[in-house]
Amino acid sequence: MDLKSLFVVAQFIKARCAHGMTAGKAKKDKNYIFYEVEIQDSKKLKLCYLDKVEPNATIGEIKCLLYKIYPKWYPARQALSLHPDGESLKDDEVLENLPVGTTVTMFFHDLGPQLGWTMVFLTECIGPLFIYLLFFLHLINVYEQKDDYTSNPCSVVTLACVCHCFHYFRRLLETVFIHRFSDGTLPLQTIMRNCLYYWGFSAWLAYYNHQPPCLPLPTNPNLQVYSALVVFMLCEAGNFSIHLALNNLGCNGLRPKRIPYPTRNPFTWLFFFVSCPNYTYEVGTWLSFSIMTQCVPVALFTLLGFIQMTIWARGKHKMYTREFTDYPELRSAIIPLFL
Repeated sequence: MDLKSLFVVAQFIKARCAHGMTAGKAKKDKNYIFYEVEIQDSKKLKLCYLDKVEPNATIGEIKCLLYKIYPKWYPARQALSLHPDGESLKDDEVLENLPVGTTVTMFFHDLGPQLGWTMVFLTECIGPLFIYLLFFLHLINVYEQKDDYTSNPCSVVTLACVCHCFHYFRRLLETVFIHRFSDGTLPLQTIMRNCLYYWGFSAWLAYYNHQPPCLPLPTNPNLQVYSALVVFMLCEAGNFSIHLALNNLGCNGLRPKRIPYPTRNPFTWLFFFVSCPNYTYEVGTWLSFSIMTQCVPVALFTLLGFIQMTIWARGKHKMYTREFTDYPELRSAIIPLFL
């Protein structure tokens, strides 16, 4: 065998080895399974087809891919499910962990315009603050007895306005500087409904509290009004203290990383007995405001708020007991040793 033949054989062996190495790599890539995702609307009309989607891709990442194709549907506006009427998938769910094959059909639902939680809280709180002031400053006159309305300064009315404005001003400051919000959003329709509730009740309270003659005085006005004022300010301070303490807790989305415990601040000692002392203080705030003003709409607003906050508190209490096995057994949801 001459040198030329040896060279040809060597080149052949080299080529076969290179082909074997490439084939092994291709075989490895061939075993790496990609997913094919087809997204349809609620009427089962095809919106897009996503090829070679990584198996560890999350629903949030799939929403971003859909957003690149349809810019009008930003991720917060999207809801994806495995069935047309099924439950929406969470953004942190992984594609390979879903009960599907390598070919997935997802159904898209448009949630409508969305707003972040910071804007939601600001919108809900700024309305009641200004609406109540409009009635107090006589910028809105809806009464027939104009003379009685404009010439009847009443200390309880003034005190009620100061307390009402202080409450919502505190909530606005906490929204901007203290609260930590997730990246979640709320549909615009829900925000409008919430604003109708808060703004409507604020207008009703202001109309009733400033209706001539001024608020009916109790039998012992000084004792009732100023006792209610003391409770009101204590509950406001307590609410602020609880929110400040919760701000120091790290959260993974909506899940807290640590159990909230009382600090040296006496207002946080309510953590010994309830899981959501901020709701307890909030109820105390409006209950004392009801006693101060002797206003039926305020009492109704307090009752409805208590029912809603009880639902929220029980949900958070269940979350705490589910997330932490060593969660204090003495704690209840919102009312110490009772509820």
